[in-house]
Amino acid sequence: MFSFFKRKSNKEEELKPIKLKSIQYEPKVILAWAKAIEGDKLIQLGLKENGFPELFHATEAIFLRQVSRDWLIENGYGQLMAMINAAEGLPSAGEWLAANKFDLLFHIGRAVDHNPESWEWLKKFATPDLFMLAKSIQFIKDQIEENHGDIHSMGKDL
Repeated sequence: MFSFFKRKSNKEEELKPIKLKSIQYEPKVILAWAKAIEGDKLIQLGLKENGFPELFHATEAIFLRQVSRDWLIENGYGQLMAMINAAEGLPSAGEWLAANKFDLLFHIGRAVDHNPESWEWLKKFATPDLFMLAKSIQFIKDQIEENHGDIHSMGKDL
């Protein structure tokens, strides 16, 4: 009668490996993505319509939209979702990125979460467009966090 309360067996709980798609972008695409994150909805839609739906959804995921977070995982962009989770302070996401040799995404995520060593790493090894992307994500994430702590804007995400 209440079979939906039954615990799944260990075999059912096993995680299936997912295939990840490449995320190599030209600097102009990274800069467009940064502008979309900063709130330019026209550029964000342009990314989606011009072959970069993952960047559209990554932007939405940064703004805590669960549908886009799920889309990233289901469509082979788990590394982007891990970077976003690392940026939100989830240690296991950073550990996963490091273990899978996503060094750039690892450091972007940690830098966004105000880790000075990762900012230094980005200064040394990242291109200026990627450094700007990290700054754009950090600005928005800080605004979201501030709004969550402000009694006048509780529950309002940007």
